[in-house]
Amino acid sequence: MAGHTHFDESTEEYLEAIYRLEREGPGVSTSLLANDLGVAPASVSGMLKKLTAEGYVTHRARGEAKLTQEGLKVAVRVIRRHRLAEVFLTQMLGMAWDEVHEEACRLEHAISAKVEERLVAVLGDPQTCPHGHAIPPLDLSDPIRPGVSLSQLGPGDTARVHGVTEEISEILRYLAEIGLRPGADIEVLEKAPLGGPVTVRVGETRHAISLELAGMVTVLPAAASAPGDLVSA
Repeated sequence: MAGHTHFDESTEEYLEAIYRLEREGPGVSTSLLANDLGVAPASVSGMLKKLTAEGYVTHRARGEAKLTQEGLKVAVRVIRRHRLAEVFLTQMLGMAWDEVHEEACRLEHAISAKVEERLVAVLGDPQTCPHGHAIPPLDLSDPIRPGVSLSQLGPGDTARVHGVTEEISEILRYLAEIGLRPGADIEVLEKAPLGGPVTVRVGETRHAISLELAGMVTVLPAAASAPGDLVSA
């Protein structure tokens, strides 16, 4: 892939968002994209027309948007650099995992191909970011997404935390405070009915968290937790 390109930041952010939404849900609608990017649906419609004309997405009115091969190349490049930047900021600069997302959003547009190569070498070719999200490979193949939601486990189940689905600072800070971060071993003690809280043991302490929050934590059930699966905390 080329180094710096002529793409403006908004184009890269749209392609990055489409990449994520294509893999997280039933499809990429105008409303979903608008909600993800925090912009008006009319703005999304205009940008999709532009990206379609430029050959980066396919889209029909009131239909789903999909990345073309050229759009996929750009999206993968941006996401790789974002997540490599997050690893660098946590491992090399010692920043907390709730601080690095916004910083990486700024850096992802400025990192060149040469710097990306050096980051891969210096960091030991990491496969995930500090939040457990896969760093997509250069061959554009879809990375494996290991783990299940903590909300799917039942009382007595044990697991190791793999990552989170949301990179919201307040949520990340809270999860760090109670020890629910990648690499932590946990046991589900109780699961209240009717959407009630999930009580987990982390180390020697018990914590009751909402079912919604449990749904944001991905874990590797005990049988699947192997050393190679772990994410650096």
